[in-house]
Amino acid sequence: MDYAALREKMVREQLLSRGIKDEKILAAFKKVERHKFVSEELAPNGYSDFPLPIGSGQTISQPYIVALMTEALALNGTEKVLEVGAGSGYQLAILAELCKEVYGIERIELLSRKASVLLAGVGVKNAKVKTGDGTLGWPEEAPFDRIVVTAASPEIPLPLIEQLGMEGKLVLPLGGPSSQILTVLEKKRGLIESRQICGCSFVPLIGKFASP
Repeated sequence: MDYAALREKMVREQLLSRGIKDEKILAAFKKVERHKFVSEELAPNGYSDFPLPIGSGQTISQPYIVALMTEALALNGTEKVLEVGAGSGYQLAILAELCKEVYGIERIELLSRKASVLLAGVGVKNAKVKTGDGTLGWPEEAPFDRIVVTAASPEIPLPLIEQLGMEGKLVLPLGGPSSQILTVLEKKRGLIESRQICGCSFVPLIGKFASP
């Protein structure tokens, strides 16, 4: 199967057609082999326009949503980024192409270990993954210039706000199981400003600072 051609088609039909125009983001999606971040059985669907299961009740997000969240981070290549909900490691691999350092937290140990192996296997050297409660952040590595949360919560976990650097951006889906809005929060002069992007659907965020 010509996976390179499928990546080109994915970028053309799923990203460019929906308004993702940043050349660096498009190049990252052309390079990172999404089919390697799903099971061998699902690899032929690796570039399809929908989420795919990765085990343990979790999914790898639709490519467009990954691109949209990445675009919302407004990366310039120098940032230190935290991802909460690392899952398969695919978004970490995309981010690793676009920023200086990436840190991922995944609460499910099996997925965390698999993500570490996958990232090493595809040659990513500037990403670290650990198993833990993502709502606690990664205080030893804080502050972060950008934080992205790939699970939905009705509220923003306080530790993530505290670990966001000045002029930093946090992107996450806010809401409950039936209604979520992809939201960008920016820390400016100690205050938090927010804007909404679009409706979305994510698995729930689980942890000490996630609302039930």
